[in-house]
Order: sequence, then structure tokens, then C-alpha cells
Amino acid sequence: MDIHHLKIFVSVYKNKSFTKASEKLHISQPTISEHIKNLEKSLNCKLFDRLGRSIMPTAEADVLYPKALQILDDLDQIQEDISAAGIGVKGKLIIGASTIPGAYILPRMAYTFKKQYPDVAFEILIEDSSKITNMVLQHDLFFGIVGAKMTSEKLDYEPLIEDELVLVATPKLLPQKTITLDKLRSIPFLQREIGSGTRQTFENFLKKNTITTNTFNIVATLGSISAVKQAVKGNLGASVISRVAVQEELDSSILHEIPIINMKMKRKFYLVLQKKRTLPTQYAAFCEHMKKKY
Repeated sequence: MDIHHLKIFVSVYKNKSFTKASEKLHISQPTISEHIKNLEKSLNCKLFDRLGRSIMPTAEADVLYPKALQILDDLDQIQEDISAAGIGVKGKLIIGASTIPGAYILPRMAYTFKKQYPDVAFEILIEDSSKITNMVLQHDLFFGIVGAKMTSEKLDYEPLIEDELVLVATPKLLPQKTITLDKLRSIPFLQREIGSGTRQTFENFLKKNTITTNTFNIVATLGSISAVKQAVKGNLGASVISRVAVQEELDSSILHEIPIINMKMKRKFYLVLQKKRTLPTQYAAFCEHMKKKY
């Protein structure tokens, strides 16, 4: 079976489009179609139903897709293993992470890893937890670091780092030393966007107290931790933020922490991986590095 056929099949299947596969692979659309026809001929089955301008994978394509991914991963692994035997850990690592680990934890880990293995290069993709998890599910990433779990039989979650969510505000907005949950619902409050691990974790803690954010005085929904911090500094409202992300502002007294009475919000960040996907050498080495550091 031609490896080029499999690579093109995987791209067409993943993108559900000959056109998008053509753009991503920089191969003409007629060439893409010809490769798929040849693969269908060699397997004696139809892989895609052409429905006007769209396509739909057949049951045979659904069977082939994970097997094709495994074959391509195995070939990459062979190349990595042969390379590693002579020159050690090297190459590019593309790592997905939710906002907190991506901005505040992974760069430090990458620095210490690169000191040990100088021939590696990092690319860190920062998205919300749900998007990073979906990218791992879709085989767009080998693994990610996220703050919330998604139920899936295809994924493994390994606890990696402990964090705490804290309520912060300027002393001008909230001068008090502590606050009750009931009082929290009446103050101007800033929340993260849907899909944020911080928001999901906070809402899960509220549910344990039979409370939802629907009863809060939400003044803004913001799409990044930096936007939340700037809005809090500007007295737009208070917010629940990762201690890791706001430690500098707490240390400099720009913001202060207001403990919520009878409520501690500890959480973990998880390493999320596909259960059956083999990690290339440099990825496996970085996973072990992270586990030793935390």
C-alpha cells in the first residue's frame, strides 16, 4: 500500500473535503482525487461518497482511518528511533495547552528541558481546554495540558500540576478581608468564556453549593486571562483566577485575594493523550521531564 495514498486519505478524512486537503498538503485537487481512486481500487472498496460539493466517509473509511494513522505514526517513530540512536533527543515539539499552563508553566518547563536537550524546538499552542482536547482527539496534537476533563474512552488523563482558583479584586472595589458566597453573587463579576477550564472548574465548585453563575452580577465575559486581569485592575469587577496567573499582582499588592468563606477551589492540570497513540521520542522524553518536575 502506497504511503502517499494513506497520507492523502488521512487529510481528506480529517478535513472532510478534497479542497481543504489540497490546500493543506499543497497538492492539486485532481492529484488528490487520483490518489483516493487508486487507494479505493487497491482496497476494492469505496472510501468517500461524493454528495455534490461535499463528501461523506463510508464505513470502510471509518475502519481505515485509525489504522492509517497508526501506520503513519509507526513510520514516524521508526525515523525518530533511528535518529535518536545516533544523536539523542532532538526535533520539534508542538504542544497544546490551556491558558494557564500555556502561558505560565510550559515556558518554564521548556526552558529546563532545552538546557538538557538543546537540539529541540518548541511551539506552544494556547487555546481553551475543550479545543486542545479536541485537537488531541482529532490527532492534530500528540498531547495537551488542560484544566478540565472531557469524557472520552479514547483519552487518558494524567494529573500533572496542582493549582488553586482565588477570588481577586482591587482593594478599592472590594476592601473586605473575606466574603460569603451570598455576597459574592451581588458584586460586579467578570467571567471567562465558555470552554475555559477556569470557568468550568469554578462552576463545578458552585454546583456543589447548589449555585449557578446565572444568579451572579456578570458585567463582562472575557476571552483571555490577560483581559480578565486588566479588567480587574481597572475596577470593572472581581474575578476568580488561577493563583499561578495572578501571583505577580498579588505579590505587588496591585490586587488582593478575598477568601470565600467555606470554599477552597483546588484543581489539577492534566496531561491528556490518546490511549493508543505512540509518542515520538522527543515527546515521550518531554512527558517524563514534566512528570519529574511536578
